[in-house]
Amino acid sequence: MYLDFEDSRLHFECDGPENAPPVLLWHGALCTLRMWDRVVEALADRYRLIRFDVRGVGESSPSADPARYSFEQYARDADAILDHAGVDRVHLWSMAWGSRAALAYLSLHAERVLSAALFDASIGAADVEAQQRGARDALALQEAAGIARVERPDGWNRHADPAAAQAALAAARRFDLPAAADRIAALESRPPLLVATGDHDPNLASSRDLVARIPGARLEVLEQVGHGSVLQRPDLAVQTWLDWQQQLQQ
Repeated sequence: MYLDFEDSRLHFECDGPENAPPVLLWHGALCTLRMWDRVVEALADRYRLIRFDVRGVGESSPSADPARYSFEQYARDADAILDHAGVDRVHLWSMAWGSRAALAYLSLHAERVLSAALFDASIGAADVEAQQRGARDALALQEAAGIARVERPDGWNRHADPAAAQAALAAARRFDLPAAADRIAALESRPPLLVATGDHDPNLASSRDLVARIPGARLEVLEQVGHGSVLQRPDLAVQTWLDWQQQLQQ
């Protein structure tokens, strides 16, 4: 599906019953909404899963104005999609770069958030080489433990305009994520927050910092998991998220 909004045609998909609890999924860096295919397969029978390609990424068209590659704009885009889908409030679920975008969204539109699960979260500078090393080490440990490697969904990193997809990532450099975390911490009523990061992901140090900043936030360390947890271990990601949602309902 597509929605024309503020200088871009936004590509999005909705799966699951319309009356089920809604979940807004934010993709990782240079990923598309297809990265969530395994999660959607596992959960579409009981949740309404809404995912979109941020402008310039995947099948969403680029913006003529580079200033629109911002987390503020992506938040407006997400709101437009939710409004179009008739959804008032959602659970957020994100991975890696998408957790930066989702954290920004939470800080800007907390009134629309029921809960937020930020996987592979970081509010500091990304160390891409360390992320790649950690992912390789984690995959080797999984193989030694007899955990089968999961094939990534078709199209998980396929972009109609690769240059625009790269430009879209620049939004993270222009948004003050530590300040966003502090704004969330200052809210009188905060949505429940889960941060789940692999023990082989260098983002874990920043994940700990994020949790320490926000009262009531919970950290879940995923064993033998590197950066890109949802793609690497969708089964574990789904179970971790479901367990947390169940605890919220108790």
